[in-house]
Amino acid sequence: MLYTLHELAYNSAAPFRFGAQMARQFWSSPLNPAAETALGRTAFASAELFESLTRRYGKPEWRLDVVDVDGVPVATEIEVAWRSPWCRLLRFSRHAEDVKAAGRKLDAPKVIIVAPLSGHYATLLRGTVEAFIADHDVYVTDWSNARQVPMLEGRFDFYDYIDHVREMIAAAGGRPHVVAVCQPGPPVLAACALMAEEDHPNRPASMSFMGSPIDARLSPTVTNQLAEEKPFTWFKSNMIHTVPWPYPGLGRRVYPGFVQLYSFMSMNEEKHIDAHRRYFGDLVAGDGDGVEKHEEFYDEYLSVLDLTEEFYLQTIDIVFQQHLLARGLLEHRGHKVDLSQIRDIALATIEGEKDDISGVGQTQAAHVLTPNIPDSQRLLYVQPDVGHYGVFNGRRFREEIYPRLRDFIAKHEAVSAEI
Repeated sequence: MLYTLHELAYNSAAPFRFGAQMARQFWSSPLNPAAETALGRTAFASAELFESLTRRYGKPEWRLDVVDVDGVPVATEIEVAWRSPWCRLLRFSRHAEDVKAAGRKLDAPKVIIVAPLSGHYATLLRGTVEAFIADHDVYVTDWSNARQVPMLEGRFDFYDYIDHVREMIAAAGGRPHVVAVCQPGPPVLAACALMAEEDHPNRPASMSFMGSPIDARLSPTVTNQLAEEKPFTWFKSNMIHTVPWPYPGLGRRVYPGFVQLYSFMSMNEEKHIDAHRRYFGDLVAGDGDGVEKHEEFYDEYLSVLDLTEEFYLQTIDIVFQQHLLARGLLEHRGHKVDLSQIRDIALATIEGEKDDISGVGQTQAAHVLTPNIPDSQRLLYVQPDVGHYGVFNGRRFREEIYPRLRDFIAKHEAVSAEI
């Protein structure tokens, strides 16, 4: 019922959005003599703010057709390397001549960036991908919006996620390097363990975890505490809703993206209110830089996708309530996931000192859980003065975190090539 009411509210606001769009055009028209007056700027800002708060944000574009590499523009093309109804593995193919001009290697290490399936699209990692493109052959998991997947395609749960990761790693070929950002940590670690136990020829050469809840019992955050304080039945009763018409996934039970968005925004309510106050002020003042910065962030942040009921509830149960992987109790298709089987996959963990989603210690727990990886194949790093988002995006990521990961990957690319 909540999903239907949400859609009803959105559609009911359509006439008001249309009116706001007309007002915005009127008060921004160069033919309007009052456009640049205080009244005109305030009216324009009011219409712009209303429209931005009530419109539907679709799946963002990657906008990485050209990437700057040390001042040299490198063109890229997106290729689909593997697909299922639930995910596409995208490859950012770099133009050879541009790569040569930038002084980079054509035969670069393959890196699979596993994007989180936790309410936002993979484009949230645009800055992450852009940094890696300079020195790597980059692949990214592009997860589907559950409301767009017809019921005939069946279920998608935590164990299907593990299978998808394994299949995508194999599809990339060779021994690629896997980088898991936030949520994917536990299933990616499980997938690597299973491939290691099989001595799979495409098992990763290295695995890097960034702000991931490998062991959510450590340094619990507000998010962790909510998952532990509420009984499992509460999540099933309050967080799961049915996809309404006219979406292709009509009838599918999902954890809606808008519920996740409201939950995240409520954690920092004052911050978001202040941001929109500044946005209104920048619109009135005609501060193009401030307006552009705000719109760039919120166009991405407000674009959300739905998760299947089974994947969301199993993640709550396995990762945040029972901590099965961290306790050595996780089974996949009836087979125990044994992290001690990982012996020749290098391990890097990256955390943010001020992370309020995955507290310090949750990600680096992977080192304790994988006792048979040699010390020479480990990297443990905590970035000072950054929160969750800063672990994989922004200036600190580009200048301090990415260089460490780049060198770590290069080192273990060389080692895997020798074996």
